[in-house]
Amino acid sequence: MSTRSGSVKVLIVDDSALIRSHLGQQLGQLPFVEIVGLAPDPFVARDILMKKSPDVVLLDMEMPRMDGLTFLRKIMRYKPTPTLVISSVTPKGSATALACLEAGAMDVLCKPSSAYSVDELQDSIVRWLQEVKRQGSTRMAQRLAAMVKPPAKSGPELAGLPGIATTNRLVAIGASAGGPETLRHLLGALPRRSPGLVIVQHMGPKFLSGLADRLNKECRISVKLAEDGDSALPGLALLAPGDAHTELVRSGSRYSVKVTKGSLVCGHMPAVDKLFESVATAAGANAMGVILTGMGNDGAKGMKSMREAGAETVAQDEATCIVYGMPARAVEAGGVQQSLPVGAIPKRIVDFGNAGVRLSA
Repeated sequence: MSTRSGSVKVLIVDDSALIRSHLGQQLGQLPFVEIVGLAPDPFVARDILMKKSPDVVLLDMEMPRMDGLTFLRKIMRYKPTPTLVISSVTPKGSATALACLEAGAMDVLCKPSSAYSVDELQDSIVRWLQEVKRQGSTRMAQRLAAMVKPPAKSGPELAGLPGIATTNRLVAIGASAGGPETLRHLLGALPRRSPGLVIVQHMGPKFLSGLADRLNKECRISVKLAEDGDSALPGLALLAPGDAHTELVRSGSRYSVKVTKGSLVCGHMPAVDKLFESVATAAGANAMGVILTGMGNDGAKGMKSMREAGAETVAQDEATCIVYGMPARAVEAGGVQQSLPVGAIPKRIVDFGNAGVRLSA
């Protein structure tokens, strides 16, 4: 990215590769704009911000590892930079939009529901970039620094500040020995409008296909064997097939699964760790992890990653486990927030789906 003399340097922060690419290409064609960075999350954006010192940040709200509002507050505290928020969860007048403006955003634009309709945003974005060029980004940054009050908390404690509303919540479940019957009771207790679920159960391919069919017939939610590219949707449980790893991927606010062959992880394919690690990266605090009865340590490392990413984490308690192996290892690894009897887990999942999820660093 070559430097253009007198150009407005722009950093785009959005976890959707399509949005990053489209905005980068379209805005980069403007003679007075230089795109200095395309970041999929705030951690990558932070490094670009410090190295490139952009004049403007275009910032999404829903991202893995840290939400946009928390990052906006950090920007204004440590390196005030004119920032334009562009997100699907910030309609004008919403609590999130007001929080962004209070935190120092220049303006808040609501992203179109279709990623392919980003062109609708461009006129508004261009007007703001022209305004930054006219006024000068240094002058605007100085005014931001003077106007924005630093939060009462600082440093790592910023993670406790109120986060943003979220559009999608997802539950990842891992099970092994004793899992089929446990899943039958757990999924059978869920209402039709439960959050989307992705499940790894250690079993062979033929057994898992039959299990998916049986659960689909007995449960109010839909249950199917996961196929590559399937969307993770409310009221649907995707059961990992028995001869491949199943991972969660995200584009914008949409989740889907990637089903691929690979080597064994913790002696298994599919592996709970493989699923949980991907959920930590793709969904962060929008996710809940549940580890059920089973032998071995698969899922312990991944559940810790989920907890560190801000997800809620639950283990089936010893009293109701047929084999208290996997949950015990997850507890010992420090990844479990709460151990519950299996009969209490469906309500916890429903409560998670109904509650506003706070995203944090």
